[in-house]
Amino acid sequence: MGAKTLDDARVPIRFRLSALWASVMFCFIYADFFGLFMPGRIMTMNAGKIGPLGAATPPILLAVSVMMAIPSTMVALSLLLSPALCRWANIVVALLNIAIMVLTSLGAPPFYVFFAAVEIAMMLAIIFHAAKWPRVAI
Repeated sequence: MGAKTLDDARVPIRFRLSALWASVMFCFIYADFFGLFMPGRIMTMNAGKIGPLGAATPPILLAVSVMMAIPSTMVALSLLLSPALCRWANIVVALLNIAIMVLTSLGAPPFYVFFAAVEIAMMLAIIFHAAKWPRVAI
């Protein structure tokens, strides 16, 4: 009986992208959850304020909702869009979210900067995988 190696089936690009977006979203959620333990955070929320954005007005809440909904939907869109649209959507959304993460992590607590670094690394992986989308000969 000879030695056996583990089967390493290639994971389709769409599944890789979707899994990366799901992981990014988990990090977003955990960073925000841990942020609730920062002294004064709950009092600030109860006062209707969203950190540097100020008052939690309907337009601000809508803008933040859109900002979070776009990467959230990429979990599904990575599986559902046509290949060309999927490729570009992943690249563009990841680039925009990297910019947001860089801006929102400036001066942030260490735990938040850690999550931002992990999120940025995963979004760079998204860009890499999307840019290197496998081609087929026609």
